[in-house]
Amino acid sequence: MLETEVKVPTADLEAFRVRLLKMGAVVLQERHFEENTLYDFRTGDLTLRREALRLRTRGRKADLTFKGPPLKSRRFKVRQEFETEVRKPKQAQKILGALGFVPVLSYSKHRAVLKLDRVRICLDETKKGNYVELEGERNRITALARKLGIPARTMIKKSYVEILGRA
Repeated sequence: MLETEVKVPTADLEAFRVRLLKMGAVVLQERHFEENTLYDFRTGDLTLRREALRLRTRGRKADLTFKGPPLKSRRFKVRQEFETEVRKPKQAQKILGALGFVPVLSYSKHRAVLKLDRVRICLDETKKGNYVELEGERNRITALARKLGIPARTMIKKSYVEILGRA
């Protein structure tokens, strides 16, 4: 699947959430804590190819995600993405280790997930600030950003690894 997204820094996530709900957004996941761990070979091959392998845990649930290198785009972060649910995160960690992967970076955040106009909206609280992440088709992201009054110049295509200053 092709993932297309942008992030928008914001000071007040709650005001953003209230506004989205008034516009008809549906809550897919209430605010929850996530721990993200990126894996790579000891040689750093994935990092060199600008690819990512991530195990994201939320409570007892987890997702394993592979992200390909970023594709050319001036305004959006666009990557090939493959994701699957993992029922036993500790076993997944053991499998990754047995395959030669080592954890290279961990970061956490609180996240709530909503949906409006076929755009997935994540309200993220990180140690480096709050962000609204818009994910979907380019034209739908652009249209929703306009409806929300988000200036194009405030939309960034950085990953959380880049935002957190560890890339």
